[in-house]
Parts: sequence; C-alpha cells; structure tokens
Amino acid sequence: MAIEFSAGTQLNADHVSVESRRSRATAGALAGLLAAAVAVGIGELAAAFVRPEASPIIAVGNRVILLTPEAVRRWAIRQFGTDDKSALLTGIYIGIALLAIVIGLLALRRLALGLAGLAVFGAFGVYSALTAHAHQATDVVPSIVAAAGGMASLWWLTRHWSEGEAAAGRPTEPAAASERVTDRRQFLIGSASMAGVAAATGFGGRALQHERFDASAARAAIALPAPSSPAPALPAGVDLGKGAAPFVTSNKDFYRIDTALSVPQIDPNTWRLRIHGLVDRQITLSYKDILARPLIERWITLACVSNEVGGQLISNARFLGAALADVLREAGVHANADQLVMTSADGMTIGAPTAVVMDGRDSLLAVGMNGVPLPVEHGFPVRVVVPGLYGYVSACKWVVDIRATTFADFGAYWVQQGWVQQAPVVLSSRIDRPSSNQVFAVGETVVFAGVAWEQEVGVDKVEIQIDDGPWVEARLASVPSIDTWRQWVATWTATAGSHTARVRATDAKGRLQISKAAPPYPGAATGYNIIQISAR
Repeated sequence: MAIEFSAGTQLNADHVSVESRRSRATAGALAGLLAAAVAVGIGELAAAFVRPEASPIIAVGNRVILLTPEAVRRWAIRQFGTDDKSALLTGIYIGIALLAIVIGLLALRRLALGLAGLAVFGAFGVYSALTAHAHQATDVVPSIVAAAGGMASLWWLTRHWSEGEAAAGRPTEPAAASERVTDRRQFLIGSASMAGVAAATGFGGRALQHERFDASAARAAIALPAPSSPAPALPAGVDLGKGAAPFVTSNKDFYRIDTALSVPQIDPNTWRLRIHGLVDRQITLSYKDILARPLIERWITLACVSNEVGGQLISNARFLGAALADVLREAGVHANADQLVMTSADGMTIGAPTAVVMDGRDSLLAVGMNGVPLPVEHGFPVRVVVPGLYGYVSACKWVVDIRATTFADFGAYWVQQGWVQQAPVVLSSRIDRPSSNQVFAVGETVVFAGVAWEQEVGVDKVEIQIDDGPWVEARLASVPSIDTWRQWVATWTATAGSHTARVRATDAKGRLQISKAAPPYPGAATGYNIIQISAR
C-alpha cells in the first residue's frame, strides 16, 4: 500500500508540474504581449504631442527601411507593389509580438532579463528616432515614454504572477491558498486593464495625431487658381475602351512608391521652398508665392524605375504647377551645377540632372493633380514633376529644398543604393488585356489592348506577335501630348493550342523598343511584355 500510494503521489505531482509549466508559459507570453502592447499604445499617444513621425513604430520602421539591403527592398516592391509599407508595418508588429513573448517568458524566470529586453526595445526606438532623415530632438520622447510604460506593465504583471506561484509553493500554510487566488485574480484583472489601456492609448493616440497634424482640412480650404496655360483638351479617341488602363489615372489609383511610412502632414501656410547652392542668389518661396506665379497645366505620365516589364507602377494625370525652370533661372543656377538635389520634408533626397530640368520640357513645381490640390500622400502642398525622368531622379514629393550642386559632390539617396545617377524613361509597352493564361474558344476574336510610353519623344507604332508569326501593327489611340502614355488595340483570331503573345513599340524617332530582357535594377527594366494564352 505504501508503494502504491507513493507512485500515485508521484504521478499526481508530475501532472501538477506539467500544468504549472503550461500556466507559467501562458502567463509569461501574455505578460510580454500586454507589456509590448501598452508600450506601443503609449508611444502612439506620446507621438500625438510631438509629431506622427516620432511614433516608435514609425521611427523603427523608417530605420528598418534604411538598414534593409537594396536587393530586399526591390524584392518587397516586386512582391507587394504599392502595399509595401503595409507589409513592412505588419512584419514589424509580428516581430514585436514574437519578441515580446520571449521577453515575457524571460521575465518570469528573472525579471531583470525581461526589463532589460524592453529597455533594449526603447533604446532602439531612441536610436531610430535620432538617426531618421529630418529628425528632431524631441522625436526620442515617445520611445522613452513607451519603454517606461512597457517596463512598468511587465513588472506589475510578473510580480503578481510570481507572488501567486510563491503562495502555491507553501501548501501547508493556511493563508497560502487565499494569497494565490488573490494574486492570480489581480493578474487577470490587471491583464484585462492593460489590454484596455493599450487599445485606448493606441487608437486614441492615432486619432489625436490625425486631429492635431492632419493636413486634409488645410488642403480642402485651398482654391487653386486657373492655369495661365491650360492642358490641351483630351482629343476624341484617347480612350479606346478595349480593356487598356484608362488614359486618366484617378488620384486614388495613382501608384505610390516612396519611403515615407508616415505621410508628411504639412501646413501650406508654413511651407517654404529654399533654392540655394551654386546659384547667384538664394530664393525662398511660400505656398502663396507658388500660387501667385503663372501656372501651367499638363498631362504627364509618371513611372517608377522599379517597374517590371508589364508592371503597374506607372500612372497618368493632369498636373498643375509653376515652371521649375523659370524659378531656377531667377536664382541664377551656375553653369557647372549639373545636379539639382531635391529634399523632401521627410529628409529624402532626389538628384535630378539640371540640363534635363531646364531643356524646355514642362518641369513643374506641381500644386494640383486632376483638377484638385495634390493629395497629401502624393506630395501636398508641392511636389516636383519632370516629364521623361523616372521618379527616383525627379519626382520629389513634399519638396522643401532644392540645392544646385554637382553629381561629383553628392549622391542622392537612391544613387547611394546603387541605382544609376541619371535615368531617362525608356520606351516601353504593356499588355493589359487579355490576362496571362486566359483560355479562348477556337475561332474567337481575341482583343489585345494595352499602353505604351516614352515621354518627351512619343510612341508612333505598337505591334503584337503571336508565337513566331509576323508582327502585326496595332491601332493607336489619340493623345494630347508626347508626355503621356498611349493606348493601343489589336485583334487576333484564336487557333487551337497554347500560344505566346508579345508586344513592342516604336517611338517618334523611329527607334524600336529594346528586346533584350533586363531587370529594373540598376537603371530600368527592358524587354518585351510576354503573356501565355490558349484556345480550345
């Protein structure tokens, strides 16, 4: 009987031990997650009293962007396109959650280790804030406050769980069971309270940031003046209506590729643009100064150099703005200044070739887009638009500074990542319809449609080829200028089997699109857009 009793007791003790370990692990993970959630929430609330860019999540995200190898960034743009920022933020939140669980488990073993883990989080937030482009000294405050709040939360939860465990370890003491129940109850109540604090400070902080800093109200109050040189009216037949991308891209659908996790919110009344460097005289312009100048309006297609062959990182809109070349002539740019370094409000630098900006094309300090003030996410109050150049060497959003210098003296941000210094848009074409792998009936008339572009030159011919057959010329849409993309349409009678379709364009100078396939990096993708279709 004694042996049986001893074995039963051992089995029961083992069972209790396993349950205890499971409870301990669950409590540690919960404590770590809640402490991290409180830290994130408090950081958002604190940022509402500093500025949105000071949010620890945004500061860390911006630092991650800067630390990420260029090859990984290119992969992210290929995989996620204009959703790359959402993907990054999601990854950051997941990473924080996983590390928070580890920190919580460590804290139940030794509180100092857990607190040290949160302190490291805070320190990285401070480092990120201090090394961000265009940072301010006060940007460190939210990270410090967030770390303190997270550490206090972890300490409180760990303390009450540990005291409950200590009481459980004194079964012979009459008060131990009561203490254990009390401490566990306080742990659960505290957990629920901290979840509420995290939600209130996180969502409340974001709402307060929006209320205090959002530029939408200031933008809505602006009435843009009529252009002194309006854009030409769209000719009949500019949209062929056969499945190609619409000639005009709506503001909400216009592609967006930049490094701004937090879109700069700029009051147009305080915005200033400084033009300096290798110039005869420095010029500083206000938003009212820009609006008071003769404004020109033009249809312009913008393209991202990261666009793959057949990709969607290209859009067309009607931009309104002041002539950038006129402003530069007033400043008196020196003959040896072959580069214009444009700086955004978030510190991004973009280097444009001076000669191209001033060669007579409609380079703009743009204030309007499709008849309304620039959307905030597309550069409000002022951005630069230069037809015929990829965005990374021209299209500076939220521009606040233009410095005349030389390519030899300064490498702008993307050039530092290995992209070429100067990048005119290359002649390209794209198949929008049909989609790849689409199946048709034998004998069916298949409509091919798409767009082709080469700003500052123009597209004169588009051709499609099925398998190894002859190149067949497509019908081209009308266009208001050479600075926009051009729709095309062609038809083909489907024959049985699988087929390869490709497209190519010829520009107004008689130059044929480059056939050799090359990736975007380091200076623009080339090659024919090719799709597979079949008929049966």
